Amino acid sequence: MPFATWIAFVIAAVVIAISPGSGAIMAMSHGLSYGLRRASATVLGLQLGLLLMFVIAGAGVGSLVMASELAFGLAKTIGALYLIYCGVSQWRAAPTGMAAAAATDAAAPPSFGRRVATGFLTNATNPKGIIFMVAVLPQFIAKDAPLLPQLAILGVTMVTIDSIVMHGYAGLAASMQGYFRDPRAVRKQNHFFGGVLVLVGAALFFVKRTPG
Repeated sequence: MPFATWIAFVIAAVVIAISPGSGAIMAMSHGLSYGLRRASATVLGLQLGLLLMFVIAGAGVGSLVMASELAFGLAKTIGALYLIYCGVSQWRAAPTGMAAAAATDAAAPPSFGRRVATGFLTNATNPKGIIFMVAVLPQFIAKDAPLLPQLAILGVTMVTIDSIVMHGYAGLAASMQGYFRDPRAVRKQNHFFGGVLVLVGAALFFVKRTPG
């Protein structure tokens, strides 16, 4: 793979990672609720979901999903409903996590596995991920070179960049924990992130397949 192509992909991956989306919202929500260390499990799940989208696009399955109105509609509906479910759950949640625990005897945060699963499903059920991968990834693949080494390089690059950015979002949110020690403030935080997740989920219903 030419170095110039790789640099172009790095720039594209940074821009996409920094752009606010459901993954960034989830990373910030868990960083603020549970702290950076616990939010790392959520970030791990986000990367596993991102890798799944990458593999789907790299294997050509993503193109089939984009071509099938039924398959794309199903993926879009599942992703939208999952984000709405997460948003409603967050909205209704009692003050929990590290910030509220400092002021109350709150329940323990979700288990490591559940945090990983939440991150994974957030990215794995996002139809925008399929659209991005199918539309962007082929532009960085040289047809006259072996496919697997190129996919490996791009995959590692993408996951590394996104992981750093998501940890940055989670760390930034975790640094604000001191301002959310009051359970009433934690409720407002839950309402804010829950509302945003519901809006993002609802917006997915309006995502359309790219013409092709």
